[in-house]
Order: sequence, then C-alpha cells, then structure tokens
Amino acid sequence: MWRKALSIRHLLLFAFLLAVLLPAILITGLAFYEARSALKSAIQNGMQTQTTATALEIDRMMFERLQNVSSWSELDVMQDARISDIDKRLSSFLTELKDSYSDIYTELYVVNRQDMIIAASNPARLGTFAPRLKPWLHTLIQHKIIKLGQLEGHRLPIYTDINDDFNDDKLLGTIVVVFNWQQIEQILQSGISGRSAAALFAQDKLIAATDRWAKTQNNRRLVANATASGYEGYRGFNWQVSIAQNRSQALTPVRQMAYIFAGLLLITVLLATVIAIPVARAITRPVARLTEFATRFLRNPDASLPPAGGPEEIAEMSRAFAKMMEDLDHSKQSLTRAAKLAVAGEMAAAMSHEVRTPLGILRSSAQLLQRDASLAPESQEICGFIIKETERLNKLVNTLVDSAKPRHPELSASNITELVTMCAGMMRSQAAKKNIEIVLQPSSNIICECDDEQMTQVMLNLLLNAIQILPPNGKITIHLEESQTQVVIAVSDNGPGVTAEHREQIFDPFFSQRNGGIGLGLAIVRQIILAHHGSIHVEPNDHQGATFVIQLPRNGV
Repeated sequence: MWRKALSIRHLLLFAFLLAVLLPAILITGLAFYEARSALKSAIQNGMQTQTTATALEIDRMMFERLQNVSSWSELDVMQDARISDIDKRLSSFLTELKDSYSDIYTELYVVNRQDMIIAASNPARLGTFAPRLKPWLHTLIQHKIIKLGQLEGHRLPIYTDINDDFNDDKLLGTIVVVFNWQQIEQILQSGISGRSAAALFAQDKLIAATDRWAKTQNNRRLVANATASGYEGYRGFNWQVSIAQNRSQALTPVRQMAYIFAGLLLITVLLATVIAIPVARAITRPVARLTEFATRFLRNPDASLPPAGGPEEIAEMSRAFAKMMEDLDHSKQSLTRAAKLAVAGEMAAAMSHEVRTPLGILRSSAQLLQRDASLAPESQEICGFIIKETERLNKLVNTLVDSAKPRHPELSASNITELVTMCAGMMRSQAAKKNIEIVLQPSSNIICECDDEQMTQVMLNLLLNAIQILPPNGKITIHLEESQTQVVIAVSDNGPGVTAEHREQIFDPFFSQRNGGIGLGLAIVRQIILAHHGSIHVEPNDHQGATFVIQLPRNGV
C-alpha cells in the first residue's frame, strides 16, 4: 500500500532542519575538536615549559654548589689544613659559611689525608674519622675536579682536594660540603601546580620526587620530560626532570569546554526549530510557482524565463532551471549536428564502395578519349568536363569519409610556429591567383602537444575557406599567442564576414555560405579541435571580416 506523499512545506521543513542542524553539528564538532586539540597542546606545552624551567633551576642550584666548593678550596684559609687547624680559624670559617647559607648545607668539614676531621662547622666532629666517601659523579669546575658522593637520605656530599700552595703536587686534605638534598625537592615542588607531581632521575634511577609522584604512576597520565643541559658553561650531569599529571585531572578544562559546546549546540537546535517553520512556509509559495512553470514548460516549451523572487535558494533553482533550458537547446543543436554527421557517415559508407569504382572508370575513359587526336575540340572539352567533375565527386567522397570516421589524434610535442608557417607557404601559390596576401604574426617558437597531421589539415581548411570566400586583393592574417596553459591561433580575413545568426551554424555539417560549397570543412575542423580538448569559435574583426579563434591546451589535456 502506497504511503501518502509529503507536502512541499513538510519536505522543506524537514530539509531546512537538516540543512541547519547537520552543518551546526558538524561545525560544533570540528570547533570542539580543534579547541580541544589546542587546549591539550597548551596544557602539554605548559607542562613542558615547567619541566624545562625546573631542570634549568636544578642545574643552576648544582652549579652554584659546585662553584662554592671549588672557590672555597682555593682560599688561603684552607692552607691551615697543613697545621691541622691549630688556631681553629678554618673551623670558624666553615661555621660562618654554614650559617650564612642557612639550610642549603647541613655540614662542612675538612679531612686530612688519613680521613681525620681537622676542621668542621660542627665542633663535635673535630678529631673524629670521617666515613670514607664513595664517589658517585664528578665534573670539572674552574679547572678543579669536583666529586659527588653517594646520596644518603637528604645528604649529598660534595668534595674536592685542597692543594698545597707551596707544592702543587702535594695534597693537604679534602673539603667536604654536605648539601641539603631537600633544596632539590623544594625546586621540584615549586615547579609544579595543582595536582601535578615531579621527579628527578639520574641514569634512570629516581633520586628525588614530590609527594604525589607515586599516585600519578598509571597508564592514563600526561608526562613532560626535560634533560638538564647545564648552566653557564657547566655541562651538568644529564639528570632528567619529569612532571606528570593524571589525564582526567589535566583535561578538566577540556570537559568543561565540552559542556559549553553541548549547551551551544542545544540552543542552536532550539533556535533552528523555531525559525524553520516560518521559513518553510515562506519557501513554499515560490516553489509552487516554479513547479507550475516547469509543468507548463514541459507541455509547451517557449522562451519565457522561470519566475524570479523568493529566498536565495529558490532564486538559484530558477537560475539553474534557466541554465537547464539553455543546455537542452544546446543538446538539441548537438543532436542535429550528430544526425547530419550520421547521414554523412551513411553516405560515405555507400559512396566509398559504390561511387568510387564507376568514377574511376569514367575518369580513365575520359582521359583515353582526350588522347585521341582525331577527337573534335568540342568532344575534348566535354572530356575535360567529365574529368573535372569526377575529380570533384571523388573529393566529395573523401571529405565525407573523413567527416564520418575521424581519426583519434596522436599527440606529440610540435612546433606550432613552424607548422603554421609551412601551411601558409603551401597556400601562397593558390592565394596568389587572386592576389591575396597571407601575413604571419607569429611570436617565437611555440611548442604544443598536438597531432601534426590533423593540425595541418585544420590550418589548410581554414586558409582554403578564407581564400575561396575573399574577393581579389584580399588579406589573410595569422596571429599566434601563448600562455602557461594554452596556445591561441587566430586566422583573420577582410572578407564579407559571418553574420551573428550564422556563427554557430557555420560549424554544422552541410552548412556553407559559399555557392558550391559542401559544408563539411569547418565541421571536420571542429571535430579535430574538440578531439584535442580545445575549442574554436568565429568572431568579427576590425576589417569587417571574420576571425576564427582556436584555443588548444599546451599539454594536450
């Protein structure tokens, strides 16, 4: 059972809603996707910036500590290690250093070569033996080798040798500065915000981390890494800083943005629904008028234009309908030309088999009769007429065959300038019989992908038509132009020209403005040009004559 068809108003209402909502959904989705990507990238870039800045701050902190140790080891007061700091001047100096640097250092002391502490910021350590330090890392600062001991809790020993000022090869002892490792942890903590966590790695081993680092160790997180690259010439130890944040927490702004976009989309849907109903009603009336015109046009085609007015979409439909009417008229003309070419094909098929043989016999017989010396002059003249007319009929058969079975062009790089020059030279003798001048206005050599043989046929046909239509003392001008995409050949004459109503018909088969013309030359020319993916048209010129303009693509397509 057939369902009842929807009315135009309902169809337009449905179509309008789809036309509004689908783009709105698509645009909203794309906008949200782009905004989400930009926001995620901003979050990731922010984390990366924080990570890089934290790594640089750690390098700065370590550089200053290493520089401190290097500078202090060169001070004159360190020479008191030679006399085991009898006057306690070195211990007082170390105590002042610890106090001035507040919480940065937990302890400073100097040991002799037997690992006995001879000076210390903590007096209780004097005279005791220091634990033997196990070197962990080392670097070169101010031409001195500075070593880092093993990290134990929040204590990082930093030490270097004290050289004797009187004997560079003699070591007086070692200055040991115990760095408070909590300073590094504070840098990590200051480099994060919110629910982020940071960690410091050396040789893939965790050496410092904030409190929340362990909670962020899951598969759904955002991580930014940066390798410490040194500070002011100090190359650093290639420690790696990582800042991590749970993905769900990091992307909270993205979810908030998603709610905003969803609300905007809902508002758009409601507004579109409210607007769609009156708009659909406004469209119905002009659509009905256009439908009525289309029905009337199908019954009785005429030249009247479709009704105008209404929304832009309906106006566009009217223009499209007018273009369709124009295309139908062109299609009708094309079918007419095709029918004429079909007739030419049938005639060619019949004449090529049935006419050429008797024509050849007539011509041969007339030529034999002409050679008979006893033949009267009147008979000689009649034989000449027979030969001339058989040649004309044979030429007609060849033309019909060419128009019925056009050969597909074989494209190759051709010099159009040389081709046109050659064709003009071939026709000069025939033009000279009517004192017609052929003038070439070519530019430099123009190369184009075309079929040399077919383009020669085109140029010879155009030149021959011009010579036949021109009165004595006429003039033919050939002009060549080129651009990056096409080549233009213009053949102009100062003859009677082509009237406006005949400019389209002149390329139709069997249409001719010349008495005795077959009307197939220009039809064949047009076939060849179209096969080359080009175009040809005729237009008036300043000399009251006609100009045939050929446009060919340079690359053949």
